[in-house]
Parts: sequence; C-alpha cells; structure tokens
Amino acid sequence: MNRKARSEERGLTLVELLLVVSLGVVMTGMALAITDAALDDLHTGAAARYIAGLVLNGRMDALKRARSVGLRFEPSESDYVFEPYVDGNGNGVRAADIRAGVDPSIGVGQRLSERFPGVHFGLQAGLPDADGVRSASTDGVRIGSARILSTGPDGTATSGTLYLQGRRAQYAVRVLGATARTRVLKFEPGAGTWTSR
Repeated sequence: MNRKARSEERGLTLVELLLVVSLGVVMTGMALAITDAALDDLHTGAAARYIAGLVLNGRMDALKRARSVGLRFEPSESDYVFEPYVDGNGNGVRAADIRAGVDPSIGVGQRLSERFPGVHFGLQAGLPDADGVRSASTDGVRIGSARILSTGPDGTATSGTLYLQGRRAQYAVRVLGATARTRVLKFEPGAGTWTSR
C-alpha cells in the first residue's frame, strides 16, 4: 500500500467530522420541535374530546333525571372554571337560580389546565371561527350571554361552540341544539380551514 491509500483509510477529517456533528444537532432540533407540536396537538385534541364527553354525559344525565342539566362556564383569571348544575324548579338551569341555590351543583368546578396542561378556552387571534368569520374576539366560550350549556330531558341542548387553544393547536367543540350532538373540529393552519376530528 502506498502512503496516499493509508491516509484515506484513517477516517474523517476535522471538517467532515464537524459537518456530521452539525447535521446531527440540526436533525435533533427538528425532531424535538416536531415532538413538541405533536404533544401539544395531542393534549388539545384530548381536551376537546373531554369537553364533548361532558356534554354527552350531561345529556344522558338530563334524560335520566327528567330535568335540565347545565354546564356553567365562569370567567376566572385568564380562563374559565366549569361546573355542572341541575334544574331545581322546572324552568331550566339559570344563573339567577344558581345564585339563589335553587339549581344545585352536581359536581365540582374544574379548569382545563388542571387536566390538560397548556390548554385553555380561547380562539387564537386572527383565526376565523368555525363558521369562517374573522372576529376580534378571542373568547373561547360562545354559548350565549349566561355561558350555561344546558341539556334538556327532551334530548336538546344549547347551541354554540367552545374553542380550545393549546400552545399552537386550535380545536373547537360544536354543540348542535336540536339533537345535543357534538362535533370536534381542528383548525388546519396550512389549509386555513376547520376539519372534523
């Protein structure tokens, strides 16, 4: 073997080694960013399905009790606390009746962030709502001025949309009043549209 052939067998030069290391660092950084976005999407989607499940449970509870059951959303700091109530006097779940103790609580108040860290009720600024309308409002609870999502013993519910925002992900839970059915939607930033999940 000549001297040139031996030098080629020795290994990488310093420049080649630095190139390989820098490529490894870049690839690791990209993988971590993708993983963080995927986890955020997973948490936000799970929170949306949890809320949809609470609406379904409320509907079943209203049918079982033969009374209206409502999920009341109270503004608290930068988010909402939500708590279930049952109609105590036959006129539906109402804010005045809750304050008077006529419509009692049938659960405990919760925050999304307690179960799903990094997720809260809100619509990211600049995004269209689920109807495609751009609004200056980033409020995530859009179910009427009393912010009570009621389900009745006849199988109906308050119509509206609840928007759930993660660090990057954006989901919505739409409630159809006539049937109390829910649809979970996700905003796809690339397409600029909401899709069913």
